[in-house]
Amino acid sequence: MARPDKAAAVAEIADKLRGSNAAVLTEYRGLTVAQLKTLRRTLSGNATYAVVKNTLTAIAAKEAGVEGLDAELSGPSAIAFVTGDPVEAAKGLRDFAKANPALVIKGGVLDGRPLTAAEITKLADLESREVLLAKAAGAMKAKLFQAAYMFTAKPAEVARAVDALRQKQESEGAAA
Repeated sequence: MARPDKAAAVAEIADKLRGSNAAVLTEYRGLTVAQLKTLRRTLSGNATYAVVKNTLTAIAAKEAGVEGLDAELSGPSAIAFVTGDPVEAAKGLRDFAKANPALVIKGGVLDGRPLTAAEITKLADLESREVLLAKAAGAMKAKLFQAAYMFTAKPAEVARAVDALRQKQESEGAAA
């Protein structure tokens, strides 16, 4: 690997791997240039999609300290370097793969942990970060409402009992 263009390509891939919080390895055999362009547009907010050479990617992954991609580096490969929300990028890839069966998700890496294609599909099935945060906030609000109700329930019960006793005494006093 004495050629400077290959060394530059390895450095570029290694930098992208270091700078991304996830990477999804795909096989793009059978996709047209227009379809790849559509995929890149789909992923543009969360990831960049690049066709890579397997041997250079293996060297770059080793340099970047990323493990788990070596076994999947066969055939025509491309990587989605995820810098945004990994769930949204996984959803974009999954949806594109459903519409274009030629795209095959091989595996990937999330925060340094290797992922299988099935795990990436599970990740894509998750709801978005905003929805999960809204659900968590709703659950916390419900628990706070429940706690406030519990704190006010006993004093209200005592107040109702005292009021019932007062009314009973008034009715007994009026009858006597």
